[in-house]
Amino acid sequence: MKHQHQLAEIAISYKPLPTVTEPPVIITSLDAYAALQEFFSIETINLQEQFVVLYLNKAHRLIGGYRLSKGGITGTVADVRLILSVALKTLATAIILAHNHPSNNLRPSMEDEAVTRKIKKAADLMQIDLLDHLILSSDNYYSFGDNGLMK
Repeated sequence: MKHQHQLAEIAISYKPLPTVTEPPVIITSLDAYAALQEFFSIETINLQEQFVVLYLNKAHRLIGGYRLSKGGITGTVADVRLILSVALKTLATAIILAHNHPSNNLRPSMEDEAVTRKIKKAADLMQIDLLDHLILSSDNYYSFGDNGLMK
């Protein structure tokens, strides 16, 4: 007796947007902060925490940004598997993490530092560079890289 099984077909695609100009190169934390402005609305940046990831190619040109999660007043989810699955799908060789603190306190929490280490360790296994992690407020930002926390 032969068993018939149906399997789900997995299809992976990546369709970059056609652009008139070249995407920006992200070299400094200020470059990343400028690119992140379109992802964090001034109307909600002080209301709920959000997590965004920027994906870059080998030349550090911006491939795009992914709104990973929206949370509550004091936290949101940073799922390592989703972050890296998007990086692999877009052929990114580097990523920059970002989230906001609705309290406007830019100091990273112990949880912020722990999740950054966890994501860096996983990204290293996939040969993807974690360049920085920015914490944003309504008018400023904190860079893990600029403050020596990316080692």
